[in-house]
Amino acid sequence: MRAMSAKLPSPLFPWLIFVTLASLYFLSSFISLNTPSSSSSSPTSHSQSLSIPHCDLSKGRWHFDPNRKPLYNDTCPFHRNAWNCIRNQRQNLTFINSWSWVPRACDLPRIDPLRFLSDMRNRNVGFVGDSLNENFLVSFLCILRVADEGAKKWKKKGAWRGAYFPNFNVTVGYHRAVLLSKYQWQPKQSEAGVGDVSQGIYRVDVDVPSDDWSKIAGFYDVLVFNTGHWWNFDKFPKEKPLVFYKAGQPIVPPPAMLDGLKVVLDNMIAYIEKEFPGDTLKFWRLQSPRHFYGGDWNQNGSCLFNKPLEEDELELWFEPRNNGINKEARQLNAVIEEALQGTDIRILDLTHLSEFRADAHPAIWLGRKDAVAIWGQDCMHWCLPGVPDTWVDILSKLIHDSFK
Repeated sequence: MRAMSAKLPSPLFPWLIFVTLASLYFLSSFISLNTPSSSSSSPTSHSQSLSIPHCDLSKGRWHFDPNRKPLYNDTCPFHRNAWNCIRNQRQNLTFINSWSWVPRACDLPRIDPLRFLSDMRNRNVGFVGDSLNENFLVSFLCILRVADEGAKKWKKKGAWRGAYFPNFNVTVGYHRAVLLSKYQWQPKQSEAGVGDVSQGIYRVDVDVPSDDWSKIAGFYDVLVFNTGHWWNFDKFPKEKPLVFYKAGQPIVPPPAMLDGLKVVLDNMIAYIEKEFPGDTLKFWRLQSPRHFYGGDWNQNGSCLFNKPLEEDELELWFEPRNNGINKEARQLNAVIEEALQGTDIRILDLTHLSEFRADAHPAIWLGRKDAVAIWGQDCMHWCLPGVPDTWVDILSKLIHDSFK
């Protein structure tokens, strides 16, 4: 019996080992499939990263940073005199430029002009819109010139102004188009057929882009659009109204101004999507807020503030329901954001961070002694260096992240 028991395992032993190992393998596989691994619960894993909210650079706070210094000075050749607050000796300017924008959930690095131009080599950036986009552009040009002092003034393809950076073959241009659509003064015709230049209308062809940017398709790799600051009765009084045309005929019934803006947006956004394909990175900058206090620009409105507004002051200043002087930014943003839904144009929201900065406008320091008497304080545009430098930080990061 002992001999028989010694011989029995011989043919069965390898089979028993195989069955045992196979069972252990399938059991371990089952356990691993039903037990969360350490990597899947890590914040850095792929599955978790998909659930992390997108970093919103537009939401945050201003942090006093005495070590923050402008990247350029009053000698930048691209300055516009009224915004050159160093040369115009704007009071408190060092303090104004000692604030850093800190987003709530992520870091916002300052632009590195050399790295940006290197990354953008052989590419071009265009701004299309009103003078607030020009304000933005001037900041951008002065910052980039730090990395290429051979930058040359550039005015081609209908551009109002711009710069060419020869060391990197990069062009940054601005096309002035305050309504985006083409508009022109149309004098009233007298009974004798003679035009009366003092009376008439502003004809807006909602489906035709302004000549200043109608021929830029294929040139720019990045475009930043805006409109909004001219859509008011200060620019176009009721006695000289905007009259909207489509396909060469007046729109009937005639849209009021805000409805006219909606029609222009619909047509110009359709034009942009048709003429500038998906490989063109397209942004739409939302409104830059005004900070008139005590009256509008032509009613002795002022912005002689010494520090940024507090967050709990913003609603009183800008919420349209409060019917304040500066409500237009949020009103127009709502119209613009609705028009952009479902498009490939990215919203560049710089409104909220700029709402705080009542202290950072040229105000009475405009470079001309009679400027305030003629135009009032400038509480709409921004000092340079100043808040638009932070806009540049945000735009450059978005461009960098998109191309990388």
